[in-house]
Amino acid sequence: MGVFTDEAEVHKYIGGVFEKGLADPDIGPKLSASGVVLQINYTDPEAIVTVDLPNATVLAGATDITPDVELFMSADTGNRFWQGKVNLSLAMAKGQVRAKGPVQKVIKLVPTAKLLFPTYTAMLAADGRSDLEL
Repeated sequence: MGVFTDEAEVHKYIGGVFEKGLADPDIGPKLSASGVVLQINYTDPEAIVTVDLPNATVLAGATDITPDVELFMSADTGNRFWQGKVNLSLAMAKGQVRAKGPVQKVIKLVPTAKLLFPTYTAMLAADGRSDLEL
């Protein structure tokens, strides 16, 4: 079993960090300006997070929105990414993360995403989730 017990936890933490990023007055405009609709398909547990960056929305579960880029990974890999412990390009090269679509659009977002690593770890700490530190 992974670090998240269910789909709701994936959405709370990983979906939540996107929501906080989009709401941030400095980071949000950078994310939205990318014009990317990103869908991340997680396993262990199964969860889908769709991030419509141009419209500043984060959706949980299946949706009829067509993403520009889809990523496929375990929820543990997603958790480790947001803690700054996974290099996305290297994880794709190793097959830990699979991508469908113009992956360079997501790679360009990584420097902005890194600004949210402290936010993510603060979310974990606020809930006493030291067990998520892989």
